[in-house]
Amino acid sequence: MGHIEIIKQTGVAAVIRGATVDNIAVIGEALSKGGVKVLEITVETPGACAAIEKASLELNDVLVGAGTVLDPETARTAIMSGAKFIFSPTINSKTIEMAKRYGVVSIPGALTPTEILSAYENGADLVKVFPANVFGPSYIKDIHGPLPQIPLITTGGISVANVGEYIKAGASGVGVGSSLVNTKKELSEQYLSEITETASAFIKAVQDARKK
Repeated sequence: MGHIEIIKQTGVAAVIRGATVDNIAVIGEALSKGGVKVLEITVETPGACAAIEKASLELNDVLVGAGTVLDPETARTAIMSGAKFIFSPTINSKTIEMAKRYGVVSIPGALTPTEILSAYENGADLVKVFPANVFGPSYIKDIHGPLPQIPLITTGGISVANVGEYIKAGASGVGVGSSLVNTKKELSEQYLSEITETASAFIKAVQDARKK
């Protein structure tokens, strides 16, 4: 199964801000136990690429990528560290080009129909609708009317309570941040167990929504 298919099938990408080489492995293991096997490590955190490298080497059943990538230079550094996909909050054609050059999945961020189409025309494999919570699930359904061919990943304000609505509206998957993992909390055994339980709840909600 290709990386695009893995992202779509899993349906949930964990967005980890504040990842370090010290915490990424235990976080990734906790998520994987709950069924979330797509891990986005945001690169604005110092040492993020070292965390990407460690996760890529140690988490064999997890697809690891980079997030908050704003330029092609950062994309290349992340890819050389082991990132298999590149998430961006905006559209940068050179960043998309860099991802395609190295055969990794490109997922730029967009909001308006024009931006979404532009991202796709520039080579995006999937388009991240961000911030999705500005307009809600109905917006995804409306976008899919004229642009049904573009696979969308929604991020921003996604919770267990609303994730199913985004999937039923047509989203191929979602990106979930602090409502799934908050690195500011102590990574105690109890909290790691909570991460696994929350991950499992997200996966179940996505699967249930796809059956309807």
